[in-house]
Amino acid sequence: MSLLTYQTAGESHGPAVTCLIHGLPAGLALDIDFINAQLRRRQGGYGRGRRQRIESDAVTILGGVRLGRTTGAPLVIQIPNKDNRLDDLRRTPPVYRPRPGHADLAGAMKWLTTDCRNTLERASARETAGRTAAGAVAGCLLREFGITSFGFVRGLLDAITDVQPSEENLDQLVADRDSSEVYCPDTAVSERIIEHIRQAKIDKDTVGGLVEAHVFGCPIGLGSCAHWDQKLDGRLAAAVMSIQAFKAVEIGLGKECASRRGSQVHDPIEYDDARSGQPHLGFVRPTNNAGGIEGGMTNGMPIVVRGTMKPISTLLQGMPSVDLNTKQARRSTYERSDVCALPAASVVMENVVAFEIARAFVEKFAGDTMHELRASYDAYLAFARRLPLEPPIGAAEMEADQTEA
Repeated sequence: MSLLTYQTAGESHGPAVTCLIHGLPAGLALDIDFINAQLRRRQGGYGRGRRQRIESDAVTILGGVRLGRTTGAPLVIQIPNKDNRLDDLRRTPPVYRPRPGHADLAGAMKWLTTDCRNTLERASARETAGRTAAGAVAGCLLREFGITSFGFVRGLLDAITDVQPSEENLDQLVADRDSSEVYCPDTAVSERIIEHIRQAKIDKDTVGGLVEAHVFGCPIGLGSCAHWDQKLDGRLAAAVMSIQAFKAVEIGLGKECASRRGSQVHDPIEYDDARSGQPHLGFVRPTNNAGGIEGGMTNGMPIVVRGTMKPISTLLQGMPSVDLNTKQARRSTYERSDVCALPAASVVMENVVAFEIARAFVEKFAGDTMHELRASYDAYLAFARRLPLEPPIGAAEMEADQTEA
């Protein structure tokens, strides 16, 4: 079991979304304003539905914190739902006509019912409020070690930005993203994205798109190549693919690797002694096609993860479906939804990625307290900078051979 884990609970129209986080070290200062800001960003973005005008998400801490710092006990976070009406059958009736693309039909059959309501309430993207909060808590931990996660919308349909985030332009891109209604740090592309969303609404249709997360400041060596389930790229892919409506994940160059030769894919390794004091220990690359991960481990370059979100499966016009009670052809049921939730998805992705990085960080630099975590991290970097710690294997034999020659 991983040292740092989380679980969520709650339904879309139930009393609250709850998140339980295990494994946080004691002494971590929680920035509640930062966590709530992430939740507000998740609620925003052009194309969202009426639900976001009802809710005003903010966390309530129910356990695991004293005087603003974690105690080492499980952290319990609750995000109340103002639109709490799960047991009101007039306002939240049974759903017998499943929506194509949603969990409705599969869940109804799994739990042997013709009412899709229980499934859709839990499968709803409302659950991602809990995951966003968990990722924001992880962000509080990562910030203590100079690690930052940046998520944004790359685009949809034919409106795709070519911006390339880096540590040098990050502050400007954050400002540009936050000034965009669709969380895209490219003004011209943002305008085209809005046009596409507006037209989809007119057509009673929906749109998805591409989102990215970049993580800066990770030390070399997070993750592992020793076991398949410890590979960091696999864990990131699983975390991102599990976000509602995501259908593809890429690390770094991603699928573009298939159209290039190895010499055009693999990133040359260089060493800069003047930068050896940084978390990458002076090992730098002129390119980052690997997306910061090789062999399941961080290599010191920024981590780059891209996700593909499909169009929302609830269409105002409905889709061909079947009444589960009569088996007769019917249009699918309409549940209040979004035309496009891509901006919100970029926030969720940024935060689930942050949590996976924090998991790997806590696993490598394990400690019950932030003091121990810091000491372990500093010791690791100190040892790494002193390499080799002992004569390289075979060095004496090689020297003897050279002497005899």
